[in-house]
Amino acid sequence: LIPYTLYLFFASCQTDIQTIKQVTSFKNLHGESMKEAEILYGDSAKVKMKLTAPQMDRYSGEKPYIEMPQGMKMFFYNDSLKVNAWMKADYGIRYEKEGKMEAKRNVEVVNVKGDKLNTERLILDEPKDSIYTDAFVKITTKDEVLWGNGLESNRDFSKYVIKNIKGIVNIKDEPKNNNP
Repeated sequence: LIPYTLYLFFASCQTDIQTIKQVTSFKNLHGESMKEAEILYGDSAKVKMKLTAPQMDRYSGEKPYIEMPQGMKMFFYNDSLKVNAWMKADYGIRYEKEGKMEAKRNVEVVNVKGDKLNTERLILDEPKDSIYTDAFVKITTKDEVLWGNGLESNRDFSKYVIKNIKGIVNIKDEPKNNNP
């Protein structure tokens, strides 16, 4: 005869309210995905901005947001529907309730004058009609290149202030000399 051993395992079931809330939460419920997406934003029946991205993922819930994991472009329009600035980045996320968008990695903003801002992180605050960052910035104009940490600007990047300037280089055209 072979002896048999009987093992009894007792498990305790306990309801953890926090775990249930996490499992049933709608904080980050994936709603829809779009390819080659384009969204227009307006105010008082006037187009103010156009957002384009190769992919947009919309998440609904308590804090709805749109994520652009493959990059994005944003075009800013004046009242005559002319582009007066544009922005691009390798990643973007827009928080719909707050009206704020965060652009990350290789962020570039160019205004109608051709002034160019380069940074790694930028926030567009739609209610305040402004853009800002605390990250390192480089601004290139036709006359100079400026470096610093942090920037505040209006949405179309026509008026800006660098918070902590680190350097300025003046660009001057050298007179052309045709003699060898």
